Amino acid sequence: MPGAYTDCYLAEIPAQVSFSDYAFAFYTTPLFKVERLILTLTVRKPSTDAQARELSDTKRSSFAAWTVEARDENQFLMCDFANSTRSWLMTVPTENGTRLYFGSAVVPHRIAKDGKPSLGFFFTALLGFHKIYSILLLSSTRAKLSNRK
Repeated sequence: MPGAYTDCYLAEIPAQVSFSDYAFAFYTTPLFKVERLILTLTVRKPSTDAQARELSDTKRSSFAAWTVEARDENQFLMCDFANSTRSWLMTVPTENGTRLYFGSAVVPHRIAKDGKPSLGFFFTALLGFHKIYSILLLSSTRAKLSNRK
């Protein structure tokens, strides 16, 4: 889509990790719990670790501010309540472990003065933070999965 922003990050872990375990670990890292708290306070979209488990085990199709848009056994695509962003998680088994993917997309909803789709000032201003935050989320998830017994 013209004007959209997309990214994709990956991390490898030297262990077999199911998609369910990856998704649960992602949404229950201390860093993501801060985001969950912010969503509860700002847009009244509360969530719990139990709901994160249900989401990762395919027993729930929504979580906090997102709804599952597409899913298969090793990935899902989530859409936010404003239909502005997408989040994607996927696992791929490798010979020595598992590759963990995390991607996001921001869909433009406004047209700039030149007539082209635009993400707007707010997202553009926060893009650097978004990139760092995405890397930290994936790193935090990898660490959480690496430390499990």
